[in-house]
Amino acid sequence: MPPINHLAIIMDGNGRWARARGLDRSDGHKAGTETAREIVKECRKLGIPYLTLYTFSKENWSRPKQEVGFLFGLLKDFLTEELPSLLEQSIRLNVLGDLDELPLPTRQVLRHVMEKTAGCSAMTLNLALNYSGRLEILRACQALLKKQVKPSELTGEMFADELYTAGMPDPDLILRTSGELRLSNYLLFQSAYSELYFTDVAWPDFHAPQLEAALAEYASRQRRFGTTGEESA
Repeated sequence: MPPINHLAIIMDGNGRWARARGLDRSDGHKAGTETAREIVKECRKLGIPYLTLYTFSKENWSRPKQEVGFLFGLLKDFLTEELPSLLEQSIRLNVLGDLDELPLPTRQVLRHVMEKTAGCSAMTLNLALNYSGRLEILRACQALLKKQVKPSELTGEMFADELYTAGMPDPDLILRTSGELRLSNYLLFQSAYSELYFTDVAWPDFHAPQLEAALAEYASRQRRFGTTGEESA
């Protein structure tokens, strides 16, 4: 089986899941939070070193104000409740994205949990929050320009060091739930050779068996990283 050092997930379908059951979107988000809790624990058991969850994109600010407020309140409560579990499992919390634009209470809890889990080493849980893949690339370019790096000296490694994922392996597998077949501005630079897996299952219904099926599918693939021929499999 090709090793998985970094699994990235686009958690999609909370609203559709709720609508199909005649529930409020908030009920879908609550159910999705429980799924996130389960999948984090499962990935920790499987020994996956890095897990990145697409939690809130820059584009998500266009959602109704009430829903956005509910999402950040839900995240704040989730992190507060999960801190003891993260410490027990030695999971370090990290954020990919611009924290400064988030509501103050959520921002404070995020920074508190990141500080408390900074010494954890078994797994890193990245939350892509207020995140945009395109803006991440622009941000890296701006940082290199400020450092006055000459074009002739610029390398891919130097560029990667300016991304939110600096020091981390690129995702081996990017998984998206609920049937959409696109990356939606997610880890655009890092996903150059990631394997992609799409499932029709909505995120609240994505549990350990569904994760196992995705990983089994990944295990059946041969990663060539742009090369060809059996010798590179």
